[in-house]
Amino acid sequence: MFEISRRGTVLGLAMAGLTAMSPALAQAPTKLRLTLDWRFEGPSAPFLIAIDRGYFAAEGLDVTVDTGNGSREAIPRVASNTYDLGFGDINSLIRFRDENPSVNLKAVMMVYDRPPFAIIGRKSKGITTDLKSLNGKKFGAPATDAAYAQWPIMRAVNNIDQSTMKFENVGFPVREPMLATGEVDAVFGFSISSVINLKARGVPESDIVNLLMSDYGVELYGNVIMASPKLLAENPEAIRKFLRAFTKAWRDVIKDPAAGAAAVLKRNDVAKQEVELDRLKMLIEQNILTPTVKRDGIGAVIPERFEKALDQIALTAPFKNRPKMADVFTIEFLPAAADRKIN
Repeated sequence: MFEISRRGTVLGLAMAGLTAMSPALAQAPTKLRLTLDWRFEGPSAPFLIAIDRGYFAAEGLDVTVDTGNGSREAIPRVASNTYDLGFGDINSLIRFRDENPSVNLKAVMMVYDRPPFAIIGRKSKGITTDLKSLNGKKFGAPATDAAYAQWPIMRAVNNIDQSTMKFENVGFPVREPMLATGEVDAVFGFSISSVINLKARGVPESDIVNLLMSDYGVELYGNVIMASPKLLAENPEAIRKFLRAFTKAWRDVIKDPAAGAAAVLKRNDVAKQEVELDRLKMLIEQNILTPTVKRDGIGAVIPERFEKALDQIALTAPFKNRPKMADVFTIEFLPAAADRKIN
């Protein structure tokens, strides 16, 4: 009897210890797969910092982050439930939902308050910040590029006549090299990619002209975290946990971009610290820490601006059924506003 009683006491103490542990430690972690929009470069830093510093683990999550091949590609990956979460362009997501209204794919956090969509040209090729300088020029324009997809909007809101312009469908790997060698006068792309890649190729910064579309009347938002239909239906709490950890990681990266760049280099052995740090700083300055985000915090949108964005997206092609904001974007999983402030 004594032996049984002693064993029961030990077992009871052990169980009590497990009960006292946090739920995240007492239970097996929830596995989540996330697809990026691109390679492991500066913009992927907060995802990697959240892994390296245990922020996902502290929420009871085991997150795997995979690279992508463009901000549009993430959408079908997540819509098909191949990935639980994705990082990609909300404007492409809006189009996808219009074409596939029965697929409950939603954005759950706005990350790029200003999109990095841009036309990047060279001053030595006659490109200036005056849009009239685009007349008669030759552009490298990847057919699947998210920035090039917004050209009809920029053209419409600025009354641009493109009849004298030439557009060449080029692959992503040769886009900046062609601009560097002068084979094209300008390219469409993400500023954080093309500008930084040109500088890394030796093009003087003084010769690079960065025409951010958001400076020329394009009201669109940029990249978001999107959640799969399955995750939305079966484990919404995992989304909340992910966003808490991700927001915490963004604060760290903004305070210490060099640490973010170092996290990238651990996964990308061909990347260069100075290049990825430059890219990350540019992203934070131009696309993350906007006046709106400084005031309201990261993650949400302004409904009135979102409606203007929908109006502009319709300029590229009519909607079959114009979506409501709630169809494509929700704030229900975001941390509290006070926890999303970035100081």
